[in-house]
Amino acid sequence: MSFYRSRKIVAALLISVLLLTTACSPKTPGRFDQAQQESTKQKSGQAVAKTATQGSEFNKFFPKSGGGYDSVFTQEKKGFAEAKLKKAGKEVAMMSISDTSSTPEAAAKFSKSTKKIAGYPAVEQGKTATAVLVGKYQVKVLSKGTTFTASDRADLISKFNLSGLAKLK
Repeated sequence: MSFYRSRKIVAALLISVLLLTTACSPKTPGRFDQAQQESTKQKSGQAVAKTATQGSEFNKFFPKSGGGYDSVFTQEKKGFAEAKLKKAGKEVAMMSISDTSSTPEAAAKFSKSTKKIAGYPAVEQGKTATAVLVGKYQVKVLSKGTTFTASDRADLISKFNLSGLAKLK
């Protein structure tokens, strides 16, 4: 009988030691741990600058509805405002104004620009986006279909109140 009892005690002792060593061993990183660390680092540099302009201030600089087009505001937050451009109820472009004081790299891309729209440096971003830099503000138009071309985007940008935006502090 004591043999069985000693086996139970030894088995219980081994299980306890096993649980203790596995619970205290360092955890091996999971497949998402590295992605979590990278995204946490990125977010720390993405905060909106305290000096960024409130998004509601930008609304008055967007083109007014007319000529068969409707502007529908979809988002505004500190440093950013966005509106959809619709024709006959269908979205043809997305318009935005953003304060680049939070993202200086957005303003840096205009330093080598040779193109101008309404006197402001302009860049093409891929095949669907056109942007200008007005002071510290980026005005951007993104085509939502193939019918809205680069020249349409440039025309739309020139309809923004860019001179008024340039005076905004």
